[in-house]
Amino acid sequence: MGNTPGKHASPLPTPRKIRRGCSKELYRTIKRLGVYIPEDLVKQGEALYYKKVIGNLLWIAEHISNRKVLADWWDEAVSAELAELWQVDRETLSRAFRDAFGG
Repeated sequence: MGNTPGKHASPLPTPRKIRRGCSKELYRTIKRLGVYIPEDLVKQGEALYYKKVIGNLLWIAEHISNRKVLADWWDEAVSAELAELWQVDRETLSRAFRDAFGG
């Protein structure tokens, strides 16, 4: 047996895919927020989100098909720091993320 995943398991995403996914999710969230976030703060937010995803990659990969659970994780692990960085209301940010992410 090689290093290939099982019949129904998918391989872990590459760092590039993770970075692009985080960027897209935050872009969609910002659009739903309807407020201006300066480019440098967007980049800092993407770096923060990327770091959190990489730190929990195995758990996220296990729950990849359950967007509600992933959105709950995002609320707990990411939303507070991101809301503080972007100086927006945490509840509004969480709602915008759930709308954008589908959880």
